[in-house]
Amino acid sequence: MLFSLSSLMAQQGIIDEVIWIVGDEAILRSEVEQQRLRAQYEGTPIEGDPYCVIPERIAIQKLYLHQAQLDSIEPNESMVMNNVEMQMNYFVTQIGSREKLEEYFGKNIVAIREETREMLRNNQIIQQMQQKLVEHIKSTPADVRRFYRTLADDSIPTVPAQVELQIISFQPPIPEEEIEAVKERLRSFTERVHSGTTDFSVLARLYSEDPESAKRGGELGFRGKGNYVPEFANVAFNLSDPERVSRIVETEYGFHIIQLIEKRGDRINCRHILLKPKVSIADTDKAIKQLDSIANQIRTEKMTFEQGVIYFSQDKNTAMNAGLMLNPNTGTSKFEYKDLPQEISKIVYSMKVGELSEPFTMIDPQSNKEVVALVKLKSKVETHKANLTDDYQLLKNFYEETEKGKFLKSWISKKQKETYISIDPEWTNCEFEFPGWIK
Repeated sequence: MLFSLSSLMAQQGIIDEVIWIVGDEAILRSEVEQQRLRAQYEGTPIEGDPYCVIPERIAIQKLYLHQAQLDSIEPNESMVMNNVEMQMNYFVTQIGSREKLEEYFGKNIVAIREETREMLRNNQIIQQMQQKLVEHIKSTPADVRRFYRTLADDSIPTVPAQVELQIISFQPPIPEEEIEAVKERLRSFTERVHSGTTDFSVLARLYSEDPESAKRGGELGFRGKGNYVPEFANVAFNLSDPERVSRIVETEYGFHIIQLIEKRGDRINCRHILLKPKVSIADTDKAIKQLDSIANQIRTEKMTFEQGVIYFSQDKNTAMNAGLMLNPNTGTSKFEYKDLPQEISKIVYSMKVGELSEPFTMIDPQSNKEVVALVKLKSKVETHKANLTDDYQLLKNFYEETEKGKFLKSWISKKQKETYISIDPEWTNCEFEFPGWIK
């Protein structure tokens, strides 16, 4: 059974009260309980006693926020609102409905959204403040070499195995009759909504092939135009009647119909139903045979891999780069196995440098469509202890992050001495990370 914060506090006879004062800011018992409840809901572990860890965490945030106010640091409100909607959509998806979410937090959805906005807004300000405080910390090669020589062997970071890959991939052709069948299904959904026989949200839950939004009846949450591919955005942002369904829209993900829910300034909330035309088994087999023929030509040196990319690959992210895959997490061409699509990771693990894989099918992470693919292992570095020759940039980052961490800890200790702090005696029996709270 779900219990809300308010009901838990009522059962325990708890009256809200001020437990800490940091400068001019009070920390309430309810703030601590709310953060504990939110962490529990999100599955975020709290190392140590939450009634010690959470108040100290809030107090540190207040030190940063006070300094940010002095330095006139302002957040990007548009980014904050986008993150709020993403967070709210995640909450509703995880818990099942808005009603259950309200029950859990003991607040209506408007209050939960505002609380989330305040939290994410403060987090962004704090990040900007931290960046400003440590922006002067830079390193020279001499600094990095000196730092590396002082590291104990067990403190030297371990570099996971990394690979560089080239890929040729293309999507097997989809028969025109399959595309027409998908469009006909979407037309029938539109007719059912317009005739009043079925709600759009019901059809989305039953049939949409966008699994996350389908759980919410196709609802996407409030987003700006830039959050969607142009074909989708151009239609969605021109809708004005919540009772009507859009025309069929084709994007790289498939075919959609869209229904407006609400407009707020330059953001909208809408529902959609996504259907994806399916490739037949025969067409997939034919594409694999074609790719197998290409692989044989590369192996017998009748064609280079790079030529195969130019002539055959449809992967727009790699076609102009000799097929070299780029890691979206780092912007480099190096991948840890965990960062690769699962299908590729399993195949590449046992390959040797320069070797070509057999053709295989996979779901393209960008388009979420099935493609046939062939990969070549360009380079591979095994798991090893970082060294200055091969891993200078990693060690440079490690050194700078270490120095930044030291500086911020020193800054917090200094701010503790300069700031008025009062803690209710019931909340002082803690082993704080920063002992300067109790004076």
